[in-house]
Amino acid sequence: MNEIIKNIEAAQLKAEVPEFKTGDTVRVHALIKEGNRERVQIFEGTVLKKQGGSNRATFTVRKNSNGVGVEKTWPLHSPHVVKVEVIRCGKVRRAKLNYLRDRVGKAAKVKELVK
Repeated sequence: MNEIIKNIEAAQLKAEVPEFKTGDTVRVHALIKEGNRERVQIFEGTVLKKQGGSNRATFTVRKNSNGVGVEKTWPLHSPHVVKVEVIRCGKVRRAKLNYLRDRVGKAAKVKELVK
């Protein structure tokens, strides 16, 4: 039974998965369905966390919209996620940036990683 589930999950994986990590500022192009129309909506923010593995992997992005923090979680291999663009790489030392939720203004920013 376990081998059957692995084969089904392997068929659902995307061929190209974007390379990004926690702390990066990304632009997520998500497919939105409104009635019988489909359009691509862009959500830009900081990656708070990545979790899970294989086709269950998810990532959470947080942005500040009109003074209100908005977080969205997407499955990494979902067909609704068209593409993920990395705008800038962040310099962080943790896997999950939950502390950013309590911060406002400049304190909520992540330093840029300079290579």
